[in-house]
Amino acid sequence: MCLITDEYFTYNQLINKNGEEKKIRGKIGDNVLYLAHRHDIPLEGACEASLACSTCHVYVDFDYLDLLPEPDEREEDMLDMAPSLKENSRLGCQIILTKEMEGMKLTLPPITRNFYVDGHVPQPH
Repeated sequence: MCLITDEYFTYNQLINKNGEEKKIRGKIGDNVLYLAHRHDIPLEGACEASLACSTCHVYVDFDYLDLLPEPDEREEDMLDMAPSLKENSRLGCQIILTKEMEGMKLTLPPITRNFYVDGHVPQPH
C-alpha cells in the first residue's frame, strides 16, 4: 500500500508582486513550471518547457540549491537572457521535483521577460 504522502511533497513559493507565500504540493517527478500552473502561480513558461526562453526563471533557496543538478549549457544560455539574474537563478521547467526537495522555497523574480502580450494566461498541462 502506498500512502499519498509518499508521492507528494510540499514547498513554499513566494510570489513577489503581492509578497505572499503560497504552500503547494507537487508530485515527485513534476517540473516546477507545470506545478506552478496547476496552482495558479504566475510563472509564464512561454516555450512550454522546451528550453527556448527564460520566462519560468525562479530563485532557488540557497539551502536547496545543491540538491539540483548543475544547469546544462542550454539552460545557462537561456538564463543569460533572464532579467534580474542571481547566482541562485534557475529555470522552473528544469527543476524536477524529488523527495529531497521537501520544504524547498522558490521565489519569483521581480520582473520577467514577458512573451505573452495578449493577456494569455498559461493553463495547466
